[in-house]
Amino acid sequence: MDYREKYKLWLSFDKDTERELLVITDEKEIEDRFYKDLEFGTGGMRGIMGTGSNRMNKYTVGRATLGLANYLKAVNKGVISVAIAYDSRNNSKEFADFAACVLSACGIWVYLFDKLMPTPVLSFTVKHLNCNAGIVITASHNPKEYNGYKIYDSKGCQITPEYANEIIKYVYAIEDFKAIPFMEKAEAEIKGLIKAIGDDVLDEFIKAVEKQHLYSEKSDLKIVYTPLHGTGNVPVRRVLRDMNVSVVKEQELPDGSFSTLRSPNPEEKDALTLALNQAKRENADIVLGTDPDCDRVGVGVRHEGVFRLLTGNQIGALLVNFVLLMKKDELSSKSTLVKTIVTNELGANIGRDYGLSIAETLTGFKYIGDRINQYEKTGEKEFVIGYEESYGYLVGTHARDKDAVVASMLICEMAAYFKNQGKTLIDVLEDIFEQYGFYLDALDSCTLEGKGGAERIKAIMTEFRSRGAQIFEGLKAVKDYSAGLDGLPKENVLKFTFEDGSWLAVRPSGTEPKLKVYYSVRAQGSNAAQEKLLRMREVVGSVIKY
Repeated sequence: MDYREKYKLWLSFDKDTERELLVITDEKEIEDRFYKDLEFGTGGMRGIMGTGSNRMNKYTVGRATLGLANYLKAVNKGVISVAIAYDSRNNSKEFADFAACVLSACGIWVYLFDKLMPTPVLSFTVKHLNCNAGIVITASHNPKEYNGYKIYDSKGCQITPEYANEIIKYVYAIEDFKAIPFMEKAEAEIKGLIKAIGDDVLDEFIKAVEKQHLYSEKSDLKIVYTPLHGTGNVPVRRVLRDMNVSVVKEQELPDGSFSTLRSPNPEEKDALTLALNQAKRENADIVLGTDPDCDRVGVGVRHEGVFRLLTGNQIGALLVNFVLLMKKDELSSKSTLVKTIVTNELGANIGRDYGLSIAETLTGFKYIGDRINQYEKTGEKEFVIGYEESYGYLVGTHARDKDAVVASMLICEMAAYFKNQGKTLIDVLEDIFEQYGFYLDALDSCTLEGKGGAERIKAIMTEFRSRGAQIFEGLKAVKDYSAGLDGLPKENVLKFTFEDGSWLAVRPSGTEPKLKVYYSVRAQGSNAAQEKLLRMREVVGSVIKY
């Protein structure tokens, strides 16, 4: 069906759906809601909430859930169970309940959290309760208009393309949205098909996180923390309970509208504005901010009286340096660091100096989690730390996804360790630059919405493929990951590496209507790096024209 035929069909679904659609007079808006179905990308299914096949709503959630149910019943025998969690976003609880009721109608047992919970806790729970799969309703750090749906395998790892493609076949086989089976929640609970998960599982998660403790000496470190209206408030404060932590009251409680924020993304400076202001008033040493599902964390550090925000790459390199310093006597020839192809080499170079193997994956933490699954199965390697430039980190194997709870704990322990030596994390970072060279990283995102935007992104990627080798000076190599390079799955990513060790990568976002450009610049110092970055951006801008 074309988008107009879909639109007419959806008018017949229910009165609420009909009312929402009939008030839309913009034809482009109707087209955007129906020209395609929501797809699984690097972070699962994610989109703007609203009515339509290209929106997050109970029908698209129901279709995805029925597809998952049919897949699980096809590949498993006996009792099948799924764990479900949700974050603080608008409609997250409703979508989680709806998914649980669809699974119950299919005869699948559901373990449903009775309160909002971080994504890494769901990852832990799937394996802890021996479930066949997991679902978490979240749009991570996206703006308030978004929500999303992530599926996890039996080990607590986000599904990789191999499994996603199989599940999608079952999802796309469902053409009648109105025929999705549904059991009322009260009936499912009476039948024992829906079981509530209480605080006992969170307690076990906290125990698992605290096994990663590396430093417990007393320190006068002062911390300001903001959960950005999300799920991190309880678990992060629990693992930091022995430290001096001040919470940003205005952002402490769940709020799906994120009323104090433009966007709940700790990668962006303005998300931490309230925390930074409070830290200045309280003369704190460090600021932490976790995103709504508490799998990413941003950090600000007071250095010489001024707060400086760290990049994801810098936090990762600092964590690698600290973790390996504290664990150096436990490392072996199997010890491995896992990073993504758009994460810079600073942390990897530190790891190499400690004798670690370095493994690279495609963008998306599911690939890092999948490496942990592989290492556990073969025993060939041992996972020590994994991270990506987009503020996601994992130490330990209690979860198979990035975990801002364990990351927050270790960042604060690291800051305390170095403060006791008279250093800030900026001092430590400068020491690292002195030893390994200066790295400057940047990310540009170009938002291109709707059908026309998707076509423009495709055209830009085609232009980079055809002209990239000619437009960049000092180019050493071009890697096109759509061909399936280095034993990795095929992915629409181009990476241009320069003779001086700098590189840039271009890829469409898997979770938003954006084209992303990643820069990693190597130079003798900050000024030279800034000049080099400016030249690279000018060339990229001549292609994207943004």
